[in-house]
Amino acid sequence: MICIFLPDNSTPDEDIRHKEVLVKKFDLVCEEKNIAHLVEEVRKSCIIEPDKVALGNIKARVRMILLFEYANMSKSLVCGTSNKSEMLIGYFTKYGDGGVDIQPLADLYKTQVIQLAKYLDIPDEIIKKPPTAGLWKGQTDEKEIGLDYTTLDKILYGLELKMGVEEIAKEAGVSKDVAEKIKVRRMISQHKRRMPLIPKIGVRTPGLDWRSPIQEG
Repeated sequence: MICIFLPDNSTPDEDIRHKEVLVKKFDLVCEEKNIAHLVEEVRKSCIIEPDKVALGNIKARVRMILLFEYANMSKSLVCGTSNKSEMLIGYFTKYGDGGVDIQPLADLYKTQVIQLAKYLDIPDEIIKKPPTAGLWKGQTDEKEIGLDYTTLDKILYGLELKMGVEEIAKEAGVSKDVAEKIKVRRMISQHKRRMPLIPKIGVRTPGLDWRSPIQEG
């Protein structure tokens, strides 16, 4: 396994220090390249000047390009880091950090990933720091989502169990409106978790009714 660290000018100093802690603790091989100049070149080439969120998406997609180039040249697979909580509400960049070959954490809620981190003896200072993608100064996941992950996971787990919105809200300790918003957010982000829609023309259509088991090749 090769780790690739791609910071830019908005990457918190704390993240850089924590990267060094993990590399040393697990004896990892880690390549590093600052992408600030690449992001700026893309920004200057944009037809419409990107706002803060769009620029954050550009950063994620620049990273995706570099990761797949590395994988291409080293005959490797790109491993994603998204968890189930992020996947279900679409909290990732389409064709950015969502553009990977495998997603080993994507069926674990964020709170379960934290439990796994404790089992792996990840330092507390890393586990307890506010989750952030570092896409702009002061950005945190929970501030953007509008909920802490513990509450979010309770709502999502209720949806997974096909519970009613009122029951979910009661279990999670939130209003019905909050639970409903998360339900809607999961629904409207489905396009991020699917192949692009293809108009039905032929007898069998890729991704629709022409599906093959992996072992068929």
